[in-house]
Amino acid sequence: METRTEISSLGEFGLIQRINKGIRTTLPDTVRGIGDDAAVIDLGEEFGLLTTDMFLEGIHFDLTFFPLKHLGYKIIAAGISDVAAMNGIPRQVTVNLALSNRFSVEAVDELYEGMKLACKDFNVDLVGGDTTSSRSGLIISVSVFGKVKKDKIAYRNTAKPNDLLCVTGDLGGAYMGLQLLEREKQVFLANPNMQPELEGKDYVIQRQLRPEARMDVVYELDEAGVIPTSMIDLSDGLASDLLHICAQSGVGAVIFEERLPIDEQTYLAASELNIGAATAALNGGEDYELLFTVSQSAYEQIKNNPKITFIGYITDKKGEVELHTKGDSRVPLTAQGWNA
Repeated sequence: METRTEISSLGEFGLIQRINKGIRTTLPDTVRGIGDDAAVIDLGEEFGLLTTDMFLEGIHFDLTFFPLKHLGYKIIAAGISDVAAMNGIPRQVTVNLALSNRFSVEAVDELYEGMKLACKDFNVDLVGGDTTSSRSGLIISVSVFGKVKKDKIAYRNTAKPNDLLCVTGDLGGAYMGLQLLEREKQVFLANPNMQPELEGKDYVIQRQLRPEARMDVVYELDEAGVIPTSMIDLSDGLASDLLHICAQSGVGAVIFEERLPIDEQTYLAASELNIGAATAALNGGEDYELLFTVSQSAYEQIKNNPKITFIGYITDKKGEVELHTKGDSRVPLTAQGWNA
């Protein structure tokens, strides 16, 4: 009798590791396969970058409160963010759609309006895709192709002890925006006459509904002459994504709670919902900021960039990833991810 192993016993990251064990690349131009933000392909003078993301209604987005135009923008930004995390420049995008019969032509138009706006903002071309029917709502798959000069690529597995840990923007906003939207949905379901209480919360709502990929920082790092020693985008949350870098680089890390960049609206929303703002910043996900490491010699070149915060450093203690709390103690960080 065959044994049956539940996916929940592995979790997301365990499942990816198991799949990766059974995959062997054989083509000489396949430089990097599973395990980074994008696959890497040798194009001769440059590397090509290829990444793909899938978004399912009811899992990744709720159309009760998610405008289709915003959704179109977000799915492109999420794919672009993976290319940014390799220190690359995005070029082309393909989109696959599975639609149920409750979606009108006008609804599809609205979705693509958001995609086209994102493509314009990030200077990429939407070059194709596939459409099919669905029995379970809206399903979207996005693939992004990009390029990077061979001497400028940033991987997850190249962080070194004593490197400085940096993050762009601020953290936890997307998670708090989602919590507020979920709360207002429940209020609406209980009483459709109630008006949503979202005044003064525009920023965190935007962080959830219309995030930006941080290509601006990729360009600014290039202008400053800085190549990250490792990089990842913050889709799963700071704790999980930092653990990816440390596991793949064979290093440890210390981050300082007092250095976590958290917007005032995120603090206020966290207080209102009785959630720790630091917890949201560490585990929230979907901020699509960049987490990267630089050598100490690069500090002077980027220390005055207001978009970058130094939050900690890399250690030689493999697997020891710790939060230095405001109370001056050290707490081990654990990965979140999804469980099936």
